Amino acid sequence: MTTPSGAAVWGRAEQQDFRSRVRGCLLGGAVGDALGAGVAGLTLDEIRGVHGSDAVVDYAPAYGRRGAVTAATQLTLFTVDGLIRAQVRRDTGAWHPPTDVHRAHLRWAATQRDWGPDLRRKDIGWLAQEEWLYVRRDPTISCLTGFGDTIMGTLDRPKNPTARDAGALVRSAPFGLLVGWEPQLVCQLAVECAAQTHGHPTAYLSAGAFAVIVHGLARGEALEASVARALLLLGPRPGHEPVSQALQAALGAVRQGVPGPERIAALGEGRAAEDALAVAVYCALVGEDIRHGLRLAVNHDGPSGATGTLCGALLGTLHGETALPPAWLAELEGRPTLLELADDFAMEMTQGPALHSPTVAVSGWLARYPRG
Repeated sequence: MTTPSGAAVWGRAEQQDFRSRVRGCLLGGAVGDALGAGVAGLTLDEIRGVHGSDAVVDYAPAYGRRGAVTAATQLTLFTVDGLIRAQVRRDTGAWHPPTDVHRAHLRWAATQRDWGPDLRRKDIGWLAQEEWLYVRRDPTISCLTGFGDTIMGTLDRPKNPTARDAGALVRSAPFGLLVGWEPQLVCQLAVECAAQTHGHPTAYLSAGAFAVIVHGLARGEALEASVARALLLLGPRPGHEPVSQALQAALGAVRQGVPGPERIAALGEGRAAEDALAVAVYCALVGEDIRHGLRLAVNHDGPSGATGTLCGALLGTLHGETALPPAWLAELEGRPTLLELADDFAMEMTQGPALHSPTVAVSGWLARYPRG
């Protein structure tokens, strides 16, 4: 609902629903990431050899603990941080979301090389002070090199023009949570930010399509309708064919019989971004519930962490946080940080003018999300 001036008006029920979907998106993605982390790099036969004929059905130890997340969740957190800061900086007139997201991802890059937070930096904010993030959890080479200097990749001059893995795709769910934006703008922002590390068209267009799908779910649409909109927006973009074909294959596979690894294998290994997207969409569509969908998403020959992350974000956004399995949430690494950031994002998007404006400046908020 909007006023005649165009300012959004959020009722209490709308705010609660939105916050639940934001929490569901971030927590669901992290749960899928953690579920896949314990079997990353294993084939389905190897997974069954370790975990039995049902393959992995619960967290397996990774990085020395159960419920550990990978760089996919780390990067997603910093994407959210960048989007909040973009909104905060809008008051200054210096508003360019791709730049703010890029700066956030450079703060992530610092966590991959520094021992801990550099508190001398005035722009560090609260997220980059979270010491648990200062560990390397198998980021893709494309992410490390793309954020290895301060030069920002663009669609005209993308970083790593041959990179087509899912490294940019798995950090792109938060763009879809910009429910006040039109879908085509959400797609464009996700595409531009993906090109900062992944310059192959199928990689950045997969990120754009994923963001549009999440956007539809965050607005309360059905998954099939959200995928259809993504296909519509992809159509005019050069190089869209592999991504469009992968999404269409995912939709078609739903009608081809009992869900299982064989159906997933037919969608591709998942190592290319468009394949990972197709696997995640298929598993979200056919999953009987979130547990079933996520187990399908991680038990295959491909990159289980990536497909688990994507599927978890879709299902979490679709159903909200209360549908997520409590036992998995209880052991999830970084859950307090994920919840805190999710709630900050929801508050910024629904009540931002009460926190900052040309005439209002809540010092505590601006310390968390500096304008500089």
